[in-house]
Amino acid sequence: MDYFSICLNLFCLLVQGGLHLWFCSRLTGKKQGIWNGAGYLFLLCILDWSANKFSLPWIAAIGAGLLLLYGVNRFALHNCPSASWAAAILASYISQFSFGLMNSVEAVLFPCVAGKPFLYLLVIAATGISFAVCMICYTIVVKSISPEEISRIENAVYLLFPVLFFFAAELYIMQTSYTQTFYSTMSAVLPLEDVGRHTALLVLQFLGLGALLCTLYAYRHLCHSLQAQAKMRSLTQAARAQKIYIAEAQTRYEQTRSFRHDMKNHLSVLNGLLNSEKLEEGKAYLKKLELASAMLSFPYQTGNPVVDILLGEKLEPAETEGIETEVSLLLPTPCGIDDFDLCVIFANALDNAICACRLLAGVKSIHISGERQGDFYMLIFENTCLDEPLPSPGIGLSNIKSVAEKYHGAMLTEKEGGHFSLNVLLNLSQLPKEERDRKWEKNCQKCL
Repeated sequence: MDYFSICLNLFCLLVQGGLHLWFCSRLTGKKQGIWNGAGYLFLLCILDWSANKFSLPWIAAIGAGLLLLYGVNRFALHNCPSASWAAAILASYISQFSFGLMNSVEAVLFPCVAGKPFLYLLVIAATGISFAVCMICYTIVVKSISPEEISRIENAVYLLFPVLFFFAAELYIMQTSYTQTFYSTMSAVLPLEDVGRHTALLVLQFLGLGALLCTLYAYRHLCHSLQAQAKMRSLTQAARAQKIYIAEAQTRYEQTRSFRHDMKNHLSVLNGLLNSEKLEEGKAYLKKLELASAMLSFPYQTGNPVVDILLGEKLEPAETEGIETEVSLLLPTPCGIDDFDLCVIFANALDNAICACRLLAGVKSIHISGERQGDFYMLIFENTCLDEPLPSPGIGLSNIKSVAEKYHGAMLTEKEGGHFSLNVLLNLSQLPKEERDRKWEKNCQKCL
């Protein structure tokens, strides 16, 4: 091997390793440290030198390189195993595809210029084109899949096996058709049948790239579909729970009306007992009335029976776990916000707050308040939490945001140390979009 080949091989190795690191970092949304990148490039050079020095089988050399790139994704970028494998195989496949693509072109065109002075310039140009094709493919893949989609453990498995198949097919083409060095074939003019074979391999590799892009497109839609199904299941469970809260509120309301209706009779009985100087019987009867009224009262009074029941269901068990709770909230009457939407806000906010408090070992507290300024009403949920970076917003916060936007409001989350705050702004003067659409349709029908 001459000096040109050695320098070209070293240059390709370093650039290819750098592209691998850039692609894996962008695909998974993780930042790559300088020392980790330098370590990977150093180990990649050691691996290439060992493969040439000891004439390692190509399967062993490629497998070791793939395992090295997996290690970078798993331990340097801290990705899950399935995402690390998918990123490593995708990076290796696309780089192999780029050089395999140019090998097919070189095998057809370069024998015509064998022995010419500008042959080395053509080799350098072909190498540059390979890296350009590799960079373009990397960019397309990065824009096709978000870091959240590639990091989902339960979904990345569906991407792993198709990508592994494309990678194995490309390796088979490279090792069976382009194992000989380029310079060993420069002296001979390529037969017509070999030209047709290399052209077919070129088309086959383009089809493989197209199949990969289609697989990525289908994987992205699969992630969206599974995410939509998870949201639907969550909303179904929330709707079922909120119907229970609403039914219980209506039941308590009817019981309260019945109790008030019979209050005159109760007072008459109590008055008769006192007039008859039956003090013990009067005290016993009064105690029964107190128990009956206590059963009908709510531990939290917000002006909305549905919210009152929900707060009792959520916060009373939390208090038994040592979580301090405080509710200073009075909802406006009439509120203008549907009970179902209020349940979505309070249920998801309280679930998140209670879950965050359970992770703490010290003081745990939840505070709920509300402020009204004109036609706007601000709900404020504050709770203690771990002094760590917040995870990405889940389905609960997404549901709260959807309700806030439905009432032409907004949602804001803030975290300072071990204190988390969720603010939900609602516009009480505006009807929800669905109700405005229904009224607009009724007006249109009247005009017609």
